[in-house]
Amino acid sequence: MAIVPGDVTVNPDQTTTDLEIGSHHLAIPILAAAMDAVVSPSFAVKMHQAGGLGVMNLEGLQTRYDDPEERLALISQAPKEEATAILQKLYSAPIRDELVGKRIQEMKGAGATCAVSVTPQSAKRMAPAAVEAGADIIVVQSTVTTARHISKSYHGLVFSELLDMISVPVIVGNCVTYSTALELMETGIDGILVGVGPGAACTTREVVGVGVPQVTATLDCAAAREEYFNRTGKYVAVITDGGIRTGGDLCKAIVAGADGVMIGTPFAQTQEAPGKGFNWGMATPHAALPRGTRINVGVRGTLEQVLFGPTSLTDGTQNLVGALKACMGMCGAFSIRDLHRAEMIVAPAIQTEGKVFQMAGRL
Repeated sequence: MAIVPGDVTVNPDQTTTDLEIGSHHLAIPILAAAMDAVVSPSFAVKMHQAGGLGVMNLEGLQTRYDDPEERLALISQAPKEEATAILQKLYSAPIRDELVGKRIQEMKGAGATCAVSVTPQSAKRMAPAAVEAGADIIVVQSTVTTARHISKSYHGLVFSELLDMISVPVIVGNCVTYSTALELMETGIDGILVGVGPGAACTTREVVGVGVPQVTATLDCAAAREEYFNRTGKYVAVITDGGIRTGGDLCKAIVAGADGVMIGTPFAQTQEAPGKGFNWGMATPHAALPRGTRINVGVRGTLEQVLFGPTSLTDGTQNLVGALKACMGMCGAFSIRDLHRAEMIVAPAIQTEGKVFQMAGRL
């Protein structure tokens, strides 16, 4: 895919990259994924200070252990062939209610907007407790989430009922189709996560064969957002989750209709990330069917460099916000919603056309 420049251009410094989630305003449309190797309370604070949002996994190591850093080190130091078994063992420890409140207060005490992620099966129990402890945004997230889930539970999770229980914005994911996105929006949620299996640490597409390419999924879910907005006047943020590695990936997600993106591995590569150069997906520790793997991503720079530069890297993996603003300028877009109107075309040779010397040098 390639973005077509506009008939009018604007100075990048005149563009705005705001993202609204319910009543919360973000200066940059970037969320850090709820992965234990990416977001700790301290990393969430740094994301807030940068203008974005860090989402902490409320069912991860941070709420199972007093000293999660020790367990994180065990995971990063484990031999490759033992990593998944160690993850499964560590994540078998129970979630401790007192640590839920403690981690939330660590973020709130530093002045950060506190966003936490829970799975659908835990949402009715954990979301109200998290809000009572001070959480500002609840993310209900699983590999695939729908508004109509059939289970053996007498009365399962109903998002409209969850929204009545708590008084903060709710983001739900993940989904990849127009119909599912529209049904989820009709429950009253404030944001939706788009993507099944595109993340660098995710193996869902290999393990169960389920997934939709991110541009297609984003286009479909964005179309649902427009339908819902035209019908109700409520604008639900569409957030493309996974597969964002470069500034170009970020820009294409926005042109496809996303209001923001959720990023994992590029942040796992920062000096501030708790994974210390490693990353693993939320489904990696599953006791019976892991759908992720621990990957060695290395440490490539600081969070500031990834988001804003400066950088000497030429592969688009740093200064993501600068890349977005440059793209907006080339397309004549003053805002994210303006960039939704830019044209994007199928371009199979876009990364190879005229690049013979780059390919020869593996650049």
